[in-house]
Amino acid sequence: MLKAIQNLGSSTTTTTTTTTTKGFVASFYRLKPPHATTTSAFVSISSSLLSYYSPRTRPTKPLLFLTRKTRSLEPVRAHSTRSESKMDGTSSSSSAVAVQSSGSVRKINFCQWCGGQTKHDIPDGEEKMRAICTVCGKITYQNPKMVVGCLIEHDNKVLLCKRNIQPSFGLWTLPAGYLEIGESAAEGAIRETWEEAHAEVEVVSPFAHLDIPLIGQTYIIFLAKLRKPHFSPGPESLECQLFSLDDIPFDSLAFSSMAVTLKLYIEDVKAGSRKFHYGTINKRPGSSPSDTHAYTLDNHLQS
Repeated sequence: MLKAIQNLGSSTTTTTTTTTTKGFVASFYRLKPPHATTTSAFVSISSSLLSYYSPRTRPTKPLLFLTRKTRSLEPVRAHSTRSESKMDGTSSSSSAVAVQSSGSVRKINFCQWCGGQTKHDIPDGEEKMRAICTVCGKITYQNPKMVVGCLIEHDNKVLLCKRNIQPSFGLWTLPAGYLEIGESAAEGAIRETWEEAHAEVEVVSPFAHLDIPLIGQTYIIFLAKLRKPHFSPGPESLECQLFSLDDIPFDSLAFSSMAVTLKLYIEDVKAGSRKFHYGTINKRPGSSPSDTHAYTLDNHLQS
């Protein structure tokens, strides 16, 4: 669940200063108590997705090219609005889509492994400032968090949940939350849907991959359908409701990622075909997570 404030969404990994290619040690923080093992009562993934998410397969092309036969998928070159620097920028790349260097990181003063004081410096062979332990020499890396969820279609309506937790208490969202260790993105989306809406769903296809660099989050949203026409609010939801497309409460949505996802969905429905979308949501610095208008959708690709 999105229990943590959105602008603290990055996770942390640690490695030693003696190597940059081996010996990585990851550290993850749970946002709530461990969950019961996912059961077959509400896990259902289409066979095409099972083959896609199989750990035995390692596609050589990006997800954008695997969702269906590509109609038109041309990368758009975007220019960063900020100059690159070793503090918050990324190195120049030959990638067709340039990444905006606008992410913010937490300042880490103490080593999470030995408790020693850290210094902030640029390790040899790297380009960004890192927290380096002055005692054990380990480097703390802050990595983006993945949020997964479902856009559930039922009788030409979509299922939304009203949040019973902060941030954005009392606002509407698709059922979504942080991916857990040991589960695929699709499994996580199904689990979150059950937890927030007590809805048994079947994932149909990926729908949107949205990056929010400023707050260190990546959203993966799947199209899904109800296996049974039953749902009810979970502990973190005040209520759950099916909305027709004309009645979606855009002025009361919890996050800009939800507004972008639903707007793209409505466009696809009107066009008569579902597409897969990729884009970067650039939040206006200083805006609140619930300000769904303080963003631009850049680098939008669709297939």
